[in-house]
Amino acid sequence: MQCPVTDKREDPLPCHRPTTAAAADELRIRRILNSTLENSNGGSLGPLVLNSISVEERAARATYEKAEAEKRHLEAEVRLREAIAKLHKNQKKKATYSTLFSGRHPLCQHGDSCVADSVGSLCQSFMLAYNVRVGIGVLLRAFKLARKRPYYSFLDLKLLLGENNLIVREEACRTGLLFGGFTGCFHAIRCFLRRKSGTDSPLNVFLAGGVAGLSILALDDSQRRRTFALYLLARVADQWQHGDTLLFALACAQIMYAYVMRPETLPDSYNEFIVKTGPIARPVLKAVRESCKGGGIDVASLAAFVTNKTGLPMFGVHDHSPIIPSSAVHPDTASCLAHNTRATRATVKKTFPLYLSLTVVPFVVLNIQKFMEAPIHTFWNAQKSAVRSTSFLSAFVGVYQGVICVQRKLVTKDQ
Repeated sequence: MQCPVTDKREDPLPCHRPTTAAAADELRIRRILNSTLENSNGGSLGPLVLNSISVEERAARATYEKAEAEKRHLEAEVRLREAIAKLHKNQKKKATYSTLFSGRHPLCQHGDSCVADSVGSLCQSFMLAYNVRVGIGVLLRAFKLARKRPYYSFLDLKLLLGENNLIVREEACRTGLLFGGFTGCFHAIRCFLRRKSGTDSPLNVFLAGGVAGLSILALDDSQRRRTFALYLLARVADQWQHGDTLLFALACAQIMYAYVMRPETLPDSYNEFIVKTGPIARPVLKAVRESCKGGGIDVASLAAFVTNKTGLPMFGVHDHSPIIPSSAVHPDTASCLAHNTRATRATVKKTFPLYLSLTVVPFVVLNIQKFMEAPIHTFWNAQKSAVRSTSFLSAFVGVYQGVICVQRKLVTKDQ
């Protein structure tokens, strides 16, 4: 069956559709050749006689067109790859800053964006440090009021929380800025370094911690800044076996030497704490210091102290005594053992409220969920920690005083 011809330019090829790819290529070649011949003869060429082109020529033309199509395909593929690479490069350049607010780096362990995590860490640490400092101040103020009469005076909120009596607001804010600024800045810089370097190396941690350490400038007192810096530096010794014990022994030796021989090198508040907690009075410390330096001893001041304690005159001490005897160190009792026992008991009474405040408040503030679930258990753990710390300091005072008494029985000159 033949197709009706309505126009002389209608395709003279069969109307049936090709069934294979080869037949489709052959049909396309025939149409192209037919169109070329018509154009070369002014469009008057009739139907193309297919037998006028050899099979080899048709195959060559098909191969050529296939090669040209593959070439155009490869060129298009190369241009597409270049466009995709350029797009990825632009997106990566923008991602360093845009994803700080909308996402996180694959190396980051936090769930929120980097900025949200840093700000959250800053606020959380600020609130915890602020609450701990205020809580310790309130609890110490309550213990101080409870020692006075009437004992229920700590229930008066004006006496307990009045700004004239409880001056911790500025100090609490500065402490909060110290810890909040450190944690927030540390997380922010560490995330930034992850994005820039593509790794989470120990060097990133070191750099982030070093820059975040500048948050110590939130403290206005240079002595407090130095104290915090030394405390943080001491934490490095925890990485060594028994390093913390050795560091503590060396630090105690230096502090106790300064306590007796160079009290001006210690912070005033710290020196005052040691003097009040220790069993040795100021006149005795002064006399020992003068005796060790080889200068004259202020016998009048020491004699007034002994007389005030015993009601009796002092014997055995002169201007250039090589050693201050035990009778002047603890004039109220002749027994060194009794004096050491009394000093240990007095240290317990002085320091237990302090350590109880320093343990209960952090336990409650830092573990509020555990405290709400088991308040008795949490308070019991805090109390055990306070008893342990008090026992340590009391034993330290007793041993220190015992060594002093033993020295006076074994040697004849203060060193």
